[in-house]
Amino acid sequence: MDKDHVDAPAVAPETGGSPAEELEYRLRQQRLAAEYGAFALRTHDLGALLHEATRVCALGLHSRFCKVMEYLPDEGQFILRAGVGWRPGVVGRARIGADLDSPTGYAFQTGEPVISNHLEGETRFRTPTLLRDHGIRRAINVPVQGEASRYGILEVDSPTEGRFTTADLAFLQGFANLLGVAIERHHVEEALRASEARLRAAVAHQEVLTREISHRVKNSLAMVAGLLSMQRRESSDPALAKALEDAEARVTTIAQVHDRLWRADEVHSVQLAAFLGELCDQLRTTARPGQTLSCTLAPVSIATDQAVPLALLVNELVTNAFKYAYPAGAGDVQMTVEEAGPGRLRLTVSDQGPGLPPDFDAETSGSLGMTLIAGLSSQLRGQVEWQDGGPGTRFVLDFAMQEATGA
Repeated sequence: MDKDHVDAPAVAPETGGSPAEELEYRLRQQRLAAEYGAFALRTHDLGALLHEATRVCALGLHSRFCKVMEYLPDEGQFILRAGVGWRPGVVGRARIGADLDSPTGYAFQTGEPVISNHLEGETRFRTPTLLRDHGIRRAINVPVQGEASRYGILEVDSPTEGRFTTADLAFLQGFANLLGVAIERHHVEEALRASEARLRAAVAHQEVLTREISHRVKNSLAMVAGLLSMQRRESSDPALAKALEDAEARVTTIAQVHDRLWRADEVHSVQLAAFLGELCDQLRTTARPGQTLSCTLAPVSIATDQAVPLALLVNELVTNAFKYAYPAGAGDVQMTVEEAGPGRLRLTVSDQGPGLPPDFDAETSGSLGMTLIAGLSSQLRGQVEWQDGGPGTRFVLDFAMQEATGA
């Protein structure tokens, strides 16, 4: 873009210019406006947009002075927000009144452009002190308007004799309209960035709260498990002590699940292999000598809302398999979670024990363990199947993967 400033009157038919000179002059203005439009599309800095507008408009009207005045509603006046040609300290500080007696104020309040070709003899408006101090003899003011609001005024000033014409006004008004759109786009993008920043902060805060809740739940459950352990040690009834021991184990498992969630980087979803892998390691530490656990886990991510009941279900199934399939101690339990089709998983827990009783019915079983297994399977919305492993027992649950919420 041309960076040379020419302080000379416009060459136009009204001032003696030839039609060829006028055409060349107007074509140059159109080129400058087009180049600024491309610049505005690439630039997201408001200060750069305003400064470049004043520089290009000064070039387009062959003047050394140009400024963008932003209206300040709280002060009822304008601030010189960007400009070229002005003395140091003026841009960003100078104020001009916004009343109807000021050409700037009149153009802003009425939405009508103002051309003053003889400021020293102007009777319609008072000449602002800023213009007198810089020897300005003629000025042209146009409002900078967006769809939603009016930003301020774009003004070209000149200390030389001459005339701003209606053709100059058309160029400057078209440029001001272009600038208004660019300013409005900037404000929309700025509001969007602020909204996104608030949203990111809210999500981050929510994740911190979620981790904190999981941490507190884990600590509270650990206290409950401790109380159950104390009651178990003080109980003289073997059946009651066994029931308390089972309850303690289940509460401890829930606490460990929340501990894993609290330590995870992602609160809305978990990596299945890592999450259940830790649970498998924990279950191996509680197995009796000779009992082994084999785990095969699909490398998928699942929603936290599914990870919790799935972990509790695996814990219950594996614990029951160790207890009932191998009462003598030694034996292996196999647990797999594999993909069973698009968006579906299959959980399988099997053993090599004596198998299910002939009259086994999962739906009518009154044991707490079977009730928990049925409830957790229902929570996963899965289809349960108890199979004869020949030998042993096989539990199979097919369920659809749930999308993580809030991710």
